[in-house]
Amino acid sequence: MPETILVVEDEISLQETLVYNLKKEGYTVEATGDGRFALEAARRLKPDLIVLDLMLPGLDGFEITRILRREMTTPVLMLTARDDEIDRVVGLEVGADDYMTKPFSMRELVARVKAQLRRARLMREELGTQALPAPEADILTFGNLNLNLTRREIVLDGEPLAVKPKEYELLVYLARHRGQMLSREQILQSVWGWDYFGDSRTVDVHVRWLRQKIEADPAKPARIVTVRGGGYRFEG
Repeated sequence: MPETILVVEDEISLQETLVYNLKKEGYTVEATGDGRFALEAARRLKPDLIVLDLMLPGLDGFEITRILRREMTTPVLMLTARDDEIDRVVGLEVGADDYMTKPFSMRELVARVKAQLRRARLMREELGTQALPAPEADILTFGNLNLNLTRREIVLDGEPLAVKPKEYELLVYLARHRGQMLSREQILQSVWGWDYFGDSRTVDVHVRWLRQKIEADPAKPARIVTVRGGGYRFEG
Protein backbone atom coordinates (compact mmCIF):
# COMPACT_ATOMS: atom_id res chain seq x y z
CA MET A 1 0.00 0.00 0.00
CA PRO A 2 1.48 3.40 -0.99
CA GLU A 3 2.65 5.64 1.82
CA THR A 4 0.63 8.82 2.34
CA ILE A 5 2.12 12.30 2.37
CA LEU A 6 0.33 15.48 3.41
CA VAL A 7 1.66 18.59 1.64
CA VAL A 8 0.89 21.89 3.38
CA GLU A 9 1.94 24.80 1.14
CA ASP A 10 0.00 27.98 0.34
CA GLU A 11 2.00 28.90 -2.76
CA ILE A 12 -0.15 27.11 -5.35
CA SER A 13 2.52 26.65 -8.01
CA LEU A 14 4.92 25.07 -5.51
CA GLN A 15 2.13 22.99 -3.97
CA GLU A 16 1.24 21.57 -7.39
CA THR A 17 4.92 20.88 -8.15
CA LEU A 18 5.36 19.04 -4.85
CA VAL A 19 2.22 16.98 -5.36
CA TYR A 20 3.20 16.09 -8.94
CA ASN A 21 6.73 14.98 -8.04
CA LEU A 22 5.69 12.99 -4.96
CA LYS A 23 2.89 11.23 -6.83
CA LYS A 24 5.39 10.41 -9.56
CA GLU A 25 7.41 8.58 -6.88
CA GLY A 26 4.37 6.43 -6.12
CA TYR A 27 3.11 8.13 -2.95
CA THR A 28 -0.50 8.96 -2.15
CA VAL A 29 -0.56 12.74 -1.72
CA GLU A 30 -3.10 15.17 -0.30
CA ALA A 31 -2.49 18.93 -0.20
CA THR A 32 -3.81 22.06 1.49
CA GLY A 33 -2.65 25.65 1.80
CA ASP A 34 -4.29 26.57 5.11
CA GLY A 35 -2.90 25.87 8.57
CA ARG A 36 -6.21 24.98 10.22
CA PHE A 37 -7.22 22.69 7.36
CA ALA A 38 -3.78 21.08 7.68
CA LEU A 39 -4.50 20.06 11.27
CA GLU A 40 -7.83 18.56 10.27
CA ALA A 41 -6.24 16.71 7.35
CA ALA A 42 -3.40 15.34 9.51
CA ARG A 43 -5.85 14.01 12.09
CA ARG A 44 -8.06 12.47 9.42
CA LEU A 45 -5.35 11.01 7.18
CA LYS A 46 -2.76 10.05 9.80
CA PRO A 47 -0.15 10.42 7.01
CA ASP A 48 3.25 8.76 6.95
CA LEU A 49 4.94 12.14 6.41
CA ILE A 50 3.99 15.83 6.44
CA VAL A 51 5.74 18.36 4.19
CA LEU A 52 4.92 21.61 5.97
CA ASP A 53 5.50 25.22 4.96
CA LEU A 54 6.41 27.57 7.81
CA MET A 55 4.42 30.66 6.79
CA LEU A 56 0.73 29.77 6.36
CA PRO A 57 -2.65 31.45 6.78
CA GLY A 58 -4.66 30.29 9.80
CA LEU A 59 -1.81 28.69 11.78
CA ASP A 60 1.90 28.81 11.03
CA GLY A 61 4.11 25.75 10.71
CA PHE A 62 5.57 26.13 14.20
CA GLU A 63 2.16 26.02 15.87
CA ILE A 64 0.92 23.15 13.69
CA THR A 65 4.01 21.08 14.56
CA ARG A 66 3.67 21.93 18.26
CA ILE A 67 0.05 20.73 18.28
CA LEU A 68 0.70 17.60 16.22
CA ARG A 69 3.61 16.52 18.42
CA ARG A 70 1.14 16.13 21.30
CA GLU A 71 -0.96 13.79 19.17
CA MET A 72 1.26 11.84 16.78
CA THR A 73 4.87 11.02 15.87
CA THR A 74 4.49 11.52 12.10
CA PRO A 75 7.76 12.85 10.60
CA VAL A 76 7.58 16.55 9.64
CA LEU A 77 9.73 18.07 6.90
CA MET A 78 9.50 21.85 7.34
CA LEU A 79 9.85 24.32 4.45
CA THR A 80 10.59 28.04 4.71
CA ALA A 81 11.53 30.97 2.51
CA ARG A 82 13.63 32.43 5.36
CA ASP A 83 17.21 31.36 5.98
CA ASP A 84 17.38 32.52 9.61
CA GLU A 85 19.20 30.11 11.92
CA ILE A 86 16.67 30.83 14.67
CA ASP A 87 13.89 29.47 12.46
CA ARG A 88 15.77 26.20 11.97
CA VAL A 89 16.44 25.85 15.68
CA VAL A 90 12.87 26.66 16.68
CA GLY A 91 11.58 24.28 14.03
CA LEU A 92 13.63 21.44 15.52
CA GLU A 93 12.69 22.40 19.06
CA VAL A 94 8.95 22.19 18.37
CA GLY A 95 9.42 18.77 16.81
CA ALA A 96 10.24 19.05 13.08
CA ASP A 97 12.40 16.17 11.83
CA ASP A 98 14.06 18.00 8.95
CA TYR A 99 14.22 21.50 7.49
CA MET A 100 14.65 22.90 3.96
CA THR A 101 15.08 26.51 2.84
CA LYS A 102 13.48 27.74 -0.38
CA PRO A 103 14.43 27.64 -3.17
CA PHE A 104 15.43 23.99 -3.07
CA SER A 105 16.14 21.18 -5.49
CA MET A 106 13.13 18.91 -6.01
CA ARG A 107 15.54 15.99 -6.29
CA GLU A 108 16.94 16.79 -2.83
CA LEU A 109 13.45 17.16 -1.36
CA VAL A 110 12.42 13.76 -2.72
CA ALA A 111 15.63 12.27 -1.28
CA ARG A 112 14.88 13.74 2.14
CA VAL A 113 11.29 12.48 1.96
CA LYS A 114 12.54 8.97 1.22
CA ALA A 115 15.07 9.15 4.07
CA GLN A 116 12.41 10.23 6.59
CA LEU A 117 9.97 7.54 5.45
CA ARG A 118 12.69 4.89 5.57
CA ARG A 119 13.57 5.81 9.17
CA ALA A 120 9.88 5.79 10.13
CA ARG A 121 9.46 2.31 8.64
CA LEU A 122 12.48 1.00 10.53
CA MET A 123 11.13 2.49 13.75
CA ARG A 124 7.75 0.82 13.27
CA GLU A 125 9.44 -2.51 12.56
CA GLU A 126 11.53 -2.22 15.73
CA LEU A 127 8.50 -1.36 17.84
CA GLY A 128 6.59 -4.24 16.29
CA THR A 129 9.22 -6.77 17.39
CA GLN A 130 9.42 -5.69 21.02
CA ALA A 131 9.29 -8.53 23.52
CA LEU A 132 7.71 -8.71 26.98
CA PRO A 133 9.60 -8.49 30.13
CA ALA A 134 13.20 -7.64 29.39
CA PRO A 135 15.96 -9.78 30.83
CA GLU A 136 18.31 -8.04 33.23
CA ALA A 137 21.04 -7.84 30.58
CA ASP A 138 18.77 -5.60 28.49
CA ILE A 139 18.49 -2.92 31.18
CA LEU A 140 21.20 -0.27 31.58
CA THR A 141 21.18 1.24 35.07
CA PHE A 142 22.73 4.52 36.16
CA GLY A 143 21.57 5.26 39.69
CA ASN A 144 17.92 6.32 39.49
CA LEU A 145 17.99 6.18 35.67
CA ASN A 146 17.19 2.95 33.84
CA LEU A 147 17.19 2.27 30.09
CA ASN A 148 15.07 -0.75 29.18
CA LEU A 149 16.41 -1.73 25.76
CA THR A 150 13.75 -4.33 25.01
CA ARG A 151 10.80 -2.13 25.89
CA ARG A 152 12.54 0.97 24.46
CA GLU A 153 11.75 2.77 27.68
CA ILE A 154 13.55 5.32 29.85
CA VAL A 155 12.65 5.18 33.55
CA LEU A 156 13.65 7.85 36.07
CA ASP A 157 12.93 7.35 39.79
CA GLY A 158 10.68 4.42 38.86
CA GLU A 159 8.53 6.45 36.46
CA PRO A 160 8.63 6.03 32.64
CA LEU A 161 9.58 9.21 30.79
CA ALA A 162 7.73 10.45 27.72
CA VAL A 163 10.48 10.83 25.12
CA LYS A 164 10.64 11.14 21.35
CA PRO A 165 12.12 8.16 19.44
CA LYS A 166 15.30 10.07 18.59
CA GLU A 167 15.73 11.17 22.23
CA TYR A 168 15.62 7.51 23.25
CA GLU A 169 18.07 6.45 20.53
CA LEU A 170 20.44 9.30 21.43
CA LEU A 171 20.47 8.45 25.13
CA VAL A 172 21.06 4.75 24.45
CA TYR A 173 23.96 5.61 22.14
CA LEU A 174 25.52 7.91 24.72
CA ALA A 175 24.97 5.37 27.52
CA ARG A 176 26.61 2.59 25.54
CA HIS A 177 29.69 4.81 25.18
CA ARG A 178 29.77 5.97 28.80
CA GLY A 179 32.84 8.01 29.64
CA GLN A 180 33.80 8.58 25.99
CA MET A 181 33.91 11.97 24.30
CA LEU A 182 31.65 11.77 21.24
CA SER A 183 31.75 14.51 18.62
CA ARG A 184 28.52 16.00 17.29
CA GLU A 185 29.32 14.64 13.82
CA GLN A 186 29.93 11.16 15.23
CA ILE A 187 26.63 11.25 17.12
CA LEU A 188 24.74 12.61 14.11
CA GLN A 189 26.03 9.87 11.83
CA SER A 190 25.45 7.06 14.36
CA VAL A 191 21.98 8.10 15.59
CA TRP A 192 20.47 9.88 12.58
CA GLY A 193 22.30 7.95 9.85
CA TRP A 194 24.69 8.84 7.05
CA ASP A 195 21.82 9.92 4.78
CA TYR A 196 20.49 12.56 7.19
CA PHE A 197 20.58 16.02 5.60
CA GLY A 198 20.51 18.13 8.77
CA ASP A 199 23.48 19.57 10.66
CA SER A 200 25.04 19.09 14.09
CA ARG A 201 22.68 21.61 15.72
CA THR A 202 20.13 18.79 15.65
CA VAL A 203 22.30 16.99 18.23
CA ASP A 204 22.44 20.07 20.47
CA VAL A 205 18.65 20.44 20.42
CA HIS A 206 18.04 16.79 21.36
CA VAL A 207 20.69 16.89 24.09
CA ARG A 208 18.94 19.94 25.55
CA TRP A 209 15.60 18.09 25.54
CA LEU A 210 17.16 15.07 27.25
CA ARG A 211 18.82 17.21 29.91
CA GLN A 212 15.46 18.76 30.76
CA LYS A 213 14.13 15.27 31.43
CA ILE A 214 16.97 13.37 33.12
CA GLU A 215 19.17 15.99 34.82
CA ALA A 216 18.53 17.13 38.39
CA ASP A 217 19.58 20.62 37.24
CA PRO A 218 19.51 20.98 33.42
CA ALA A 219 21.48 24.24 33.71
CA LYS A 220 24.33 22.29 35.37
CA PRO A 221 24.20 18.89 33.70
CA ALA A 222 25.96 16.04 35.46
CA ARG A 223 24.86 13.15 33.25
CA ILE A 224 25.34 14.49 29.70
CA VAL A 225 28.41 16.70 29.91
CA THR A 226 29.55 19.13 27.22
CA VAL A 227 33.18 18.71 26.18
CA ARG A 228 34.46 22.12 25.11
CA GLY A 229 35.37 22.15 21.43
CA GLY A 230 34.53 18.48 21.13
CA GLY A 231 31.04 17.22 21.75
CA TYR A 232 29.38 15.34 24.60
CA ARG A 233 30.26 12.71 27.19
CA PHE A 234 27.79 10.57 29.16
CA GLU A 235 28.77 10.23 32.82
CA GLY A 236 25.84 8.08 33.94
